[in-house]
Amino acid sequence: MARGYDFQAIEAKWQRVWEESGAFAATEEPERRKFYLLEMYPYPSGRIHMGHVRNYAIGDVLARFLRMRGYNVLHPMGWDSFGLPAENAAIEHHTHPAKWTNDNIAYMRTQLKRMGFSYDWQREITCSDPAYYRWGQWLFLKLYEKGLVYKKSSAVNWCEVCQTVLANEQVEGGLCWRDGTSVVQKELPGWFFRITAYAEELLSSLDNLSGWPEPVKVMQRNWIGKSVGAEVCFPLADREGALTIFTTRQDTLFGATFMVLAPEHPHALALAQGTSQEQQVRAFIERMSREDRLQRTAADVDKAGVFTGAYAINPLTRERIPVWIGNFVLLEYGTGAIMAVPSNDQRDFEFAQKYGLPIRLAVKPVDVDPDERHLQQAYEGEGVLVNSGPFTGMASQQAREAIADFLEREAIGKRTVNYRLRDWGISRQRYWGNPIPIIYCDGCKTVPVPYRDLPVILPQNIQITIKGGSPLQKVAEFTDVLCPRCGAPARRETDTMDTFVDSSWYFLRFTSPKDEDGPVTPAHVNYWMPVDQYIGGIEHAVLHLLYARFFTKTVRDLGMIAVDEPFRRLLTQGMVCKETHRCPEHGFRLPEEVDASSCCRTCGRPVQIGRIEKMSKSKKNVVDPEDLLAQYGADTARLFCLFAAPPERDLEWSDQGVEGSFRFLCRIVRLIEDQEELLKGPNPSIPFQKLIAGRALYRKAQQTIRRVTEDIEDDFHFNTAISALMELANEIGRFELVGSADDADERRVAYSYAVETLLLLLSPFAPHLCEELWERLGHDGSIFQAPWPSYDPAIITAEEIVVVVQIDGKVRSRLVMPADADDTAMRGAALADERVKGWLEDRPIRKVVVVPKKLVNIVIGGVR
Repeated sequence: MARGYDFQAIEAKWQRVWEESGAFAATEEPERRKFYLLEMYPYPSGRIHMGHVRNYAIGDVLARFLRMRGYNVLHPMGWDSFGLPAENAAIEHHTHPAKWTNDNIAYMRTQLKRMGFSYDWQREITCSDPAYYRWGQWLFLKLYEKGLVYKKSSAVNWCEVCQTVLANEQVEGGLCWRDGTSVVQKELPGWFFRITAYAEELLSSLDNLSGWPEPVKVMQRNWIGKSVGAEVCFPLADREGALTIFTTRQDTLFGATFMVLAPEHPHALALAQGTSQEQQVRAFIERMSREDRLQRTAADVDKAGVFTGAYAINPLTRERIPVWIGNFVLLEYGTGAIMAVPSNDQRDFEFAQKYGLPIRLAVKPVDVDPDERHLQQAYEGEGVLVNSGPFTGMASQQAREAIADFLEREAIGKRTVNYRLRDWGISRQRYWGNPIPIIYCDGCKTVPVPYRDLPVILPQNIQITIKGGSPLQKVAEFTDVLCPRCGAPARRETDTMDTFVDSSWYFLRFTSPKDEDGPVTPAHVNYWMPVDQYIGGIEHAVLHLLYARFFTKTVRDLGMIAVDEPFRRLLTQGMVCKETHRCPEHGFRLPEEVDASSCCRTCGRPVQIGRIEKMSKSKKNVVDPEDLLAQYGADTARLFCLFAAPPERDLEWSDQGVEGSFRFLCRIVRLIEDQEELLKGPNPSIPFQKLIAGRALYRKAQQTIRRVTEDIEDDFHFNTAISALMELANEIGRFELVGSADDADERRVAYSYAVETLLLLLSPFAPHLCEELWERLGHDGSIFQAPWPSYDPAIITAEEIVVVVQIDGKVRSRLVMPADADDTAMRGAALADERVKGWLEDRPIRKVVVVPKKLVNIVIGGVR
């Protein structure tokens, strides 16, 4: 066999067996315990990478383990196949996004099967398939009917040269990634999901997700961003109208000495019109439209602003205070306007110092009286109110309640709960996405596509370019339709849905992938849901997971499912990392482009070995799974990815570690090949209580069952589970199978039991090899039809010693005794042993010598 064993032939054989037998197909069986296991489905980029291998190997170990434990396991796979990269690839390769996507899916499906992942391929779904996206449109219409979908104008990234909207990731340093020209903020109409209607439930039900990592829940809480405070109305001076602000610190209202609006605030330009500030304000707003909103509000960015020329009235002090526009205020949070309290907010303090604006202390520390004329920084903590009229002297918490009462009593404000969360904008001005099922009629206005006309299918005959907005606008056979209400000429919506919409409910469709009457079959979805274990990257902690939770709650409220949350347990696996190699002449180099002496194979110059970081194509610190499969096989690739680090931590790539994993599997092969005939033969039945010669090995196998079971089941500590298997393999290798004729059967029983236990426990990690070796041992069915081995706590925990019994210095028996047995107990047990009695035949005993914890020698003298 090549390099230890013929992994290519073995793996191909068992992959064929699994596929032909439908080994992993799942059906609803109410009498069995179900387990729905799901890894986040991939975008079909063309080839799987080591991050995929690790992610899916984690899930596959769990799936195979649970099947052997008797669970009815649903473990499906599909494709997140809509999205902008397909359009970019279509432009680059002069092909159609559908062809590019489908070709990639076919190739990646083959790769996943070669890794031996136990997916139910009969349930495969593809988001760009009309059979799937039809039901996404159906759900859109249902949410539209419930008032959870609406259309409004919002700011987007706009490239004037390309004449199209850019996603945030397509804006690099304020420039278009395609042509390098400046990107501006532009108001465009778009469709939104009213996720804010579920803000409180999305926040409060996080407390019920005990199986989620706390950091993920913290990120979601911060993203939802619940703030309890007050809305306060600041009347405009010298004109009609008012500005409303939201604050969590109404105890600082008396320190508000100016106001700041977001550049996008609808009143920002209007307040300056007709004043000497109009030109400066217009220029500032224009400049801010070209800056990234998140970057400009970062704490370390210089505060910038411009005076509008307008004033407002502080409703508590009745003072005129100037209204400014600032780069650090966002329209998306609160009302897009803030009261600035420079004495008690560091951001406001820096702004006031820069522009010479007044600072008046409103809250001071309890035991300190700072000089407000010489403040070095803002005091942002709790304290005691000063300069605050009738509220002076109150503690902050008490004052917040008292001032909120005053605001409501005087009708100048009210208590309010505010959320950072904003409604989800789903409109995308591109082709490769799910069409939004809306028609526009001059007479009937906005008209939903009738359910009978779904799906609205993307046209295939289309030219995709980088310019001019959505390509769908130019396809008359798609856009030109008749109004379903009045029959007049109308036009379709040409925006497509954000691809996050597709991934927000795909886990539901997996339960009913063939249903043609609805997105899910109630009996099936309510049998399988919720997903018992979800596995994916931490980068999806907020958007995808939040949107999936939102969709689950909306579908629940449509009466289609019974669960409140989609994922009972969540595992966020770490990244796969490797050192980089950089040649001074040729830049980053692939591992195979660097020789053993760390020199570039192209120019021979020494390469710089960089830090260990996430594998990425751009830095070429990647390992191609195809190379790994060819050199070592799938079982080795799986085993290394699971052994090198706990799942939740980053994995540092090691070629030596891969080689070590392969050598371990080769050792398993040798353990069985060396004793194959013995292992295949029938074994005598010897209970553990009577097992002496192989007792320690048997107990080691039992202890390994417990360790591996707990490591997989409780904490996904696959690395320590594999370590335990290596220890057991070492014990088997050291075991002396050949002993005396008296204990040959005992040794054979223990050896066979340990080897079969090793295969059963190893099978989820290295399924192909274990199937092959299980068959070689004479078993008829698949190893995965065998039950997971169990252990006896009494065998594992008992502390015992083996006492050798001699008669005149010759070993005649062995006894298993409690570890605390004293000399008297050892003597009595030896004399009572049936084998010893047979040797003594009632002859007189001259003396009994006891070596504590080890030996009893009975001296009788003479020859038998």
